[in-house]
Amino acid sequence: MNLRKLSKEKRNYLILVVLGTLVAVSGLYYSMIRRQHDNLVLLAREKSGAVSKLKVVLGAIHQADRIKAELEDAKVMLAASESDVASGDLYAWVINSLRQFKAPYKVEIPQFSQLGPVSDVNLLAHFPYKQATLTVAGTAHFHDLGRFIADFENKFPHVRLLNLSLDANAPSENAEPETLSFKMDIVMLVKANPS
Repeated sequence: MNLRKLSKEKRNYLILVVLGTLVAVSGLYYSMIRRQHDNLVLLAREKSGAVSKLKVVLGAIHQADRIKAELEDAKVMLAASESDVASGDLYAWVINSLRQFKAPYKVEIPQFSQLGPVSDVNLLAHFPYKQATLTVAGTAHFHDLGRFIADFENKFPHVRLLNLSLDANAPSENAEPETLSFKMDIVMLVKANPS
């Protein structure tokens, strides 16, 4: 079709129709098609996020048996670690533990104070255990007492010996020569909710 052969009126009408069609098509594109395209892009992003979350969930499901086994192992290790944490009658627990432990050492501990109240652990906040304190006093040779303290804290990692005070015993008929009098606090962890 040759536009030069058309009359001026028909040519203007054709140009108006073409321009009107272009305006209508661009109006449709920007009002409907582009909005739908943006919605499709948004849905594709959401689908991608959902697929990645699904992969994480499926990975956790596949690892559930391994995680459950690790949890059981952790429970067994915790129970083993808690085997020397004080429980039940705390005073009897401390006395019996000290008497059994000190048997091979030349350490005499004849004085035990009353057990202090069970309180929150003052070293760490929100710690799942409580603590109790008992003061003991006795006599021993310097080296025997040092070995006793070191071995005691190594055997009972949940018990600490604090506020140790030492006094040299004056030579007398009743006391062995070169002995020390000592006094110390025994601070022990206590299960907050024994099970």
